[in-house]
Amino acid sequence: MLRKLLLSVAVIYTLALIIATFINLNGVPSLGSSFDDKIYHFIAYAGLAGLWTTYFKPSHKKQTLWFVFVVVILFGVLLELMQHQLNQNRTYDTYDLLANCLGVVVGTLIAARLDIIKLK
Repeated sequence: MLRKLLLSVAVIYTLALIIATFINLNGVPSLGSSFDDKIYHFIAYAGLAGLWTTYFKPSHKKQTLWFVFVVVILFGVLLELMQHQLNQNRTYDTYDLLANCLGVVVGTLIAARLDIIKLK
């Protein structure tokens, strides 16, 4: 039951991240720094990687976690490259891409190391 719930949350989170990537986000609260956008990217992708890693972790296969890691990295790269094509108000930013990737690394490592939820 908990595993199905986690899958639902991961899918909804992924879809929400896709939508957020392609719409204008003018009303996002400021964190008071000059790199708020990068912080948001980092947090979003750490969460995404953490959810999917936690979902697939019970397989106990290192290859599965590496696959999740690579897929989430590629997902972030693809969305960053596509956003300008689908919304002329959004642009590609290498630093956003780096924040995405760093978030994936941190989210994957945290979820892989911690037994946050027992899903067996």
